[in-house]
Amino acid sequence: MSNNVTRLIETLRASESGVPKAWTPTEAELGTPLPGDYKELIDRMGGGRVEEYLYLLEPDSPNAHYDLVRHARERAEAYEEIWEIEEKPPELAAEGARILPWGTTDNGEWLFWRALPGQHPDAWTVMLNEARGETWEHYDMNCTGFLRAALTGDIQSDVLWSRFPLPRHVFVKFSPTP
Repeated sequence: MSNNVTRLIETLRASESGVPKAWTPTEAELGTPLPGDYKELIDRMGGGRVEEYLYLLEPDSPNAHYDLVRHARERAEAYEEIWEIEEKPPELAAEGARILPWGTTDNGEWLFWRALPGQHPDAWTVMLNEARGETWEHYDMNCTGFLRAALTGDIQSDVLWSRFPLPRHVFVKFSPTP
């Protein structure tokens, strides 16, 4: 078990009620393995809403609106079109660099892994994109490290909502959509 994941779950005061996923089909569909910290977090806690604002995507989410694979496809298509008219962030300038979403927000910001060619998924870092804008932020840490640092105030994002994090941390696991 990862200390980062354990500390994040403790920070959120979340129950460990996740259902282990079958990661092989998900990774095959995405065309890449996923970071171990993320897989452990989802297996232990599940996806859900953090601070009544940020949505932690998960594969085969009980809430179809927050399915990791669906959003990975949609974001890839959307950014391919966007980058025909806007410049890519410099962190993605390397040939073959890509982003893969792992979270989104009520306001429409996106949280991504930045995957560089030949890089092991556990070395992927975090990029944020403002809602409907060209502002990007890059954090040289994994997704669980980023979430914990954002929740404890160790880092402050200019892209995320100014009221994030809440004074008392809240995590609500996804439930099935009607």
